[in-house]
Amino acid sequence: MEKIIDEQKQGEQLILEGKKENTRKLYIESYGCQMNFSDSEIVASILSEQGYNTTNLLEEADLVLVNTCSIRDKAEQTVRKRLEKYNAVKKINPNMKIGVLGCMAERLKSKFLEEEKMIDLVVGPDAYKDLPNLLEEVDEGRNAVNVILSKDETYGDISPVRLNSNGVTAFVSITRGCDNMCTFCVVPFTRGRERSRDPKSIVDEIAQLWDNGFKEVTLLGQNVDSYLWYGGGLKKDFEKASEIQKATAVDFAQLLDLCATKFPNMRFRFSTSNPQDMTMDVIETMAQHHNICNYIHLPVQSGSNRILQEMNRQHTREEYFELIDNIKKLIPDCGISQDMIAGFPTETDEDHQDTLSLMEYVKYDFGFMFAYSERPGTLAGRKMIDDVSEEVKKRRLNEIIQLQQKHSLYRTQQHVGKIEEVLIEKSSKKSEAHWSGRNSQNTVVVFPKEQYKPGDFVNVKITNCTSATLIGEAVGHSKMHI
Repeated sequence: MEKIIDEQKQGEQLILEGKKENTRKLYIESYGCQMNFSDSEIVASILSEQGYNTTNLLEEADLVLVNTCSIRDKAEQTVRKRLEKYNAVKKINPNMKIGVLGCMAERLKSKFLEEEKMIDLVVGPDAYKDLPNLLEEVDEGRNAVNVILSKDETYGDISPVRLNSNGVTAFVSITRGCDNMCTFCVVPFTRGRERSRDPKSIVDEIAQLWDNGFKEVTLLGQNVDSYLWYGGGLKKDFEKASEIQKATAVDFAQLLDLCATKFPNMRFRFSTSNPQDMTMDVIETMAQHHNICNYIHLPVQSGSNRILQEMNRQHTREEYFELIDNIKKLIPDCGISQDMIAGFPTETDEDHQDTLSLMEYVKYDFGFMFAYSERPGTLAGRKMIDDVSEEVKKRRLNEIIQLQQKHSLYRTQQHVGKIEEVLIEKSSKKSEAHWSGRNSQNTVVVFPKEQYKPGDFVNVKITNCTSATLIGEAVGHSKMHI
């Protein structure tokens, strides 16, 4: 995964201070999207009730779990290397059990058990509540697998354990699955159809976070703009709902308004949005609330209408521009980031130039950029020939990255000289004398520590920048969130 921002990492070990009475040790790693990290918190909560506390020492673990991503081949190769590492340790600690969670588990199913012969347990994203039963099977000497996709599981009744938490920011999952059958994407096959979580359980989880001192929540889903609660069930079945259910249904704009209104001193973000589903209601709700961050992750994937059609993206280049214009009209300083794929099947140099010209129009704050890799099981994998050479993919990806770096610097330069509210999250990676936090546009800001602490909202005067980071000096606490 190519990233402009280096303050986040794709794979991360998660640590938990658990219950004193628990005697078994869980070591868990997560790779891929934010949803996987959120799911790992659910898994840790379930296993905490089964006698497991997490550890940061692989060698002392009774159970090792890796929460996997299948969206790129590189992610799968990383997981295979980690499994080799786990098994090397298992030779020293033969009682250790190893399991694979998440999308890669769902996609490869029993292949892990039959061919890899490196693991004891395979659990898909909708089967985590079955972990206690599966672990019993493993303890009895049998391999265990459950990758059945659910039509209603949201884990809304589980209070996640906040793993490796900074105590300031947290994810709250609001939807699972995806109904948008993009031809390059495995998510509908690994996470199932879209279903939304009861807004009451969402509000209750946010209230618990607020009571525990958290200051920012990211509402999370594969496609948050498709959120629709009408009493439970798949989104695709909404038309069959009763008139009362339809009249009292809660969409994403209403959920966003509910959260921002009920917790006026909590800061809110959301991810990820799909251009075809983002409505003016959402943008207007953002503009109305000071505590909803001015930032939207808005994946486009390509700037070519022909390639967008090949990808089964339900929006055109022109419709995307209209959406960007509407965002900037209502929220002029809104930060916008992208996902972009270079070298999709049949992509020509002209298609690639369309992508570059789209980027020039938007001038994204930052982006997540990839060379296309064929994913088995997707429509592109089944029906399309991966006919763009690796050399061409690499060249086009490099041009996209170089242009994004130029635009990222342009965007950060717009902040220099301004005073901006920053939520302190942690010490800067590069200097223990500086704090690191983010402004409303999701840009990292570093400044001298002085008397401030994590969780403080601080007004910072921006004095300098790189393409990824703003540098400044604190001028006092922000009164917006007091």
